[in-house]
Amino acid sequence: MGKLTRYTRRETATVTAVQLDLETDGFSYRKWGGVQRARAGDWLVNNGGEVYTIDKDVFVATYAEVSAGVYRKTGHVWAREAVQDGRVKSTSGLTEYRAGDMIVFNDKDEADGWAMSQDAFDRLYHKDE
Repeated sequence: MGKLTRYTRRETATVTAVQLDLETDGFSYRKWGGVQRARAGDWLVNNGGEVYTIDKDVFVATYAEVSAGVYRKTGHVWAREAVQDGRVKSTSGLTEYRAGDMIVFNDKDEADGWAMSQDAFDRLYHKDE
């Protein structure tokens, strides 16, 4: 694996989101090569046409409201380039990745990860100075 480096989301990279503030047992869905699980209180996010859910505690800790329904990620992320194909675990499920993709985490402990193409990552994040 490559070196884990800290990045910040670009200020112009906002998402639209709504909280699943419903009495529900949750639901599962297939995305990123695995089954994802959404629970009551999680957030349904549209990130430039890419739709997925984010754990309620993770969302509250890492996003700030810009305007009604529009949010910006305020927390830092740590990421590295994948040197081979694999899978990474998040709070919602597993994500498959390919060599050259970026594996991204909300913290240095690598407890909550996801993956995205290098191009998508570069559009959304910049390396901290």
